[in-house]
Amino acid sequence: MPFWINILVGLLAFIVAALGGKALLPWLHKIKFGQPIKVDFGPKWHANKQGTPTMGGILFIVGSVVGTAAGYALFRFLGTLDATTIAGDREALRVMSCVIFCILFGVIGFIDDFAKVAKKQNEGLKPMQKIVLQVVAAVLWLAAMYWFGDRSTVIDLSFVKFDISFFYYPLMILVILYLTNAVNLTDGVDGLCGTVTLVAMLIFTLICSKLQMETYTLFTMALAGGCLGFLVWNLHPAKCFMGDTGSMYLGAAVTAVGLATHKHLVLLLVALVYILEALSVMIQVTYFKYTKKKYGEGRRIFKMTPIHHHFEMSGFSEYKIVLTFSLFGLIVGLCGLLLVVFA
Repeated sequence: MPFWINILVGLLAFIVAALGGKALLPWLHKIKFGQPIKVDFGPKWHANKQGTPTMGGILFIVGSVVGTAAGYALFRFLGTLDATTIAGDREALRVMSCVIFCILFGVIGFIDDFAKVAKKQNEGLKPMQKIVLQVVAAVLWLAAMYWFGDRSTVIDLSFVKFDISFFYYPLMILVILYLTNAVNLTDGVDGLCGTVTLVAMLIFTLICSKLQMETYTLFTMALAGGCLGFLVWNLHPAKCFMGDTGSMYLGAAVTAVGLATHKHLVLLLVALVYILEALSVMIQVTYFKYTKKKYGEGRRIFKMTPIHHHFEMSGFSEYKIVLTFSLFGLIVGLCGLLLVVFA
C-alpha cells in the first residue's frame, strides 16, 4: 500500500479534530458540560481544572471515523485495495466491526460522562453497569469478528504458540475489560492518554503494514491523526478533556487492533503503559486492604494511583510525565514491532 495514502488519512483526521475543537469547545462551554473534579481521584491542585469542558474525545472519534471512511473510499477508487475478493471484503468488514466496537465503547463513556455532568459529581455509571455494557459490546464484537472470518483461537506469545479452543473467547473478554479500563485510568494528566495512544497507533500502523493488514492501517493512522488534532486542545493546560467518551473509545481501539493482529505478546508490549497504570491501582488497593487487616491501618506503596499521579506527587510536571510515559511506550512498542519483523 502506498504510504502516502496513510499520511493523507492521518492528515485528514488531524484537520477534522483540530478544527473541530473551534466549534465543539464553545458549544461545551455554552451547555456547561464541564468536568467535575473530585480531589480523592487526583492531587489537590487538580481542583483548579474544575469546569474544564469534557467529552472532547468526540474530536478524535469523528476524525478517526471520517479519516478511515475517506481512506477506504480512496483505496476503492484507486484500486490499490483488493476489495473485490472474499478476503479483501472480509478484512474491510472486520475493520468496520472494530470501528463500530470502538464507537459502542465511546457511547458507554458518553453515558458515563453525561451522568457525571448531570449529577455534578465525579461518579457516573455504577461499576457493574459499566461492566455489563462492556461485556455485551465485547461479545458482539468477538461474534462479528468470528462471523467475518477471524476464527483463530491460538495464543501467540512469539516464542511459543498454543491453541486454547473455546476458552479463547472468555479470556479475550477479560483482556478487553482490563485493557479498555486501563486506558481509561491513563487519562488523568493533560495530554497523557492522547499522546501515549498516538504513539501506540503509529506502532500499530507499522505492525499492521508488516502483517499485510492494509485496511487496518487506515484506522490506526486515522486515530493517530485524530489524537494529534485533539492534543492541540488537550496539552497542558488543557482546554478540554477527552472524558470517558474518549478514553473508552481509545481503549477499545488499542484492544481491537491488538487482538486483530493475533500477536498477543506484541499487544502486551504496545499496551504496557496502560497495563502498568491499571496494575498500580490493583497493587495499591490489595496492599492497602492487606495491611489494614493485618496491622489495623492501611498502608500504601505508591503516593497515589494510577501511577502517573505517583510521579506527579513526586514533583514531575505534567509535561514531564507525558514525555516520560510516551517515550517508555515508544521503546516497548518498538520492541513489539521487532518481534513482528524478526518473527
